[in-house]
Amino acid sequence: MKFSIMVNEGPYTHQASDSAYHFTAAALKAGHEIVRVFFYHDGVNNGTRLSIPPQDDRNVCTRWSELGQQHELELILCVAAAQRRGLLDEDEAKRAGKNSDNIAPGFEISGLGQLIDAGIQADRLVVFGD
Repeated sequence: MKFSIMVNEGPYTHQASDSAYHFTAAALKAGHEIVRVFFYHDGVNNGTRLSIPPQDDRNVCTRWSELGQQHELELILCVAAAQRRGLLDEDEAKRAGKNSDNIAPGFEISGLGQLIDAGIQADRLVVFGD
C-alpha cells in the first residue's frame, strides 16, 4: 500500500509527531511505500536543526532526518507555515534578507501543491494531529 503522511503538530507539544514517526517507520518495515511526509501548521517545527532536547530525551527532529535519509523519503515543510515560525532553508533566508537557515538535513520547503500531489499518488493520506 502507498501512504502519504501529514503531520500537523510540533515535536514536543503533542503525541502526533511521535505517532507519525512510529507509523511511518513501521509501514516502511512492513514493506509499504511512503509517497511523502508533509509537515503543516506547527508540524513544521519537526524540521528545525536547532532544537536541543535534553540528553535523556528523544530527538524527534533527528529521528525524522535519519528516517528520511535512510529511506529516501520526501520530508516537506509547508512554506507558509515554516516562514511564520521562522524556519528557513538557504533560499528562503536569502530571499527574506536573513543571515542563516535552520532546516534539518533531509527536509525541504515547498507549497501545498506537494500535499495535494501526495494525496493523489497515495492509496491513503494519514493525518496526525488536529
